[in-house]
Amino acid sequence: MFPPVYAIVDSEMAGGRTLRVSEELVDAGVALIQYRDKSATPRRLFEICAALASQLRGRARFIVNDRADVAALCEAGGVHVGQEDLGVEDARAVCGARWVGISTHNLEQLSAALRTSADYVAVGPVFATTSKKNPDPVVGLEFVARARAMTRKPIVAIGGISVENAESVYRAGADSVAVIRDLMATGKPAERAAEYLRIAAKVRSAHG
Repeated sequence: MFPPVYAIVDSEMAGGRTLRVSEELVDAGVALIQYRDKSATPRRLFEICAALASQLRGRARFIVNDRADVAALCEAGGVHVGQEDLGVEDARAVCGARWVGISTHNLEQLSAALRTSADYVAVGPVFATTSKKNPDPVVGLEFVARARAMTRKPIVAIGGISVENAESVYRAGADSVAVIRDLMATGKPAERAAEYLRIAAKVRSAHG
């Protein structure tokens, strides 16, 4: 079963606590963690990702944002690509059997992604978000439901997810919610992650 919480550890928000935050999230039960750093040099990015891959190996799947080469070099659990990064199949050529996920923001992108070998497809932003400098237009819960109806691939909802709206996102058909700011803003990411896991368990229990 696809992990219901997809924690994204952003370098700026973690503020030098990347390894500690990741450790706390795993201890709370998070099984899928992505590291995102848009400003690091390639060497620095590799160093951090190698440390995370080593720390999380056997405990949680570690995903590198954008960089398939770094994911392969540090033996991460996968890579997540956006619309302007390497395509899924090119990333797959670099990463092999590791997971390759892709972000989609409209029906055309979603349809194209579903024709690839992507292991999961992210859709969003579901709600307004401040985690990206130039966010795409909000797609809403209706788009999550539409994506669910179109595929059996795991659907990850992203963008403006909070503990207040997470249940509605799961009920719309998302297998997982990707959370950045709402995990980090409280200063207690592990406690917040545990809340999401409880919500997910409640919804999954209700659906049998």
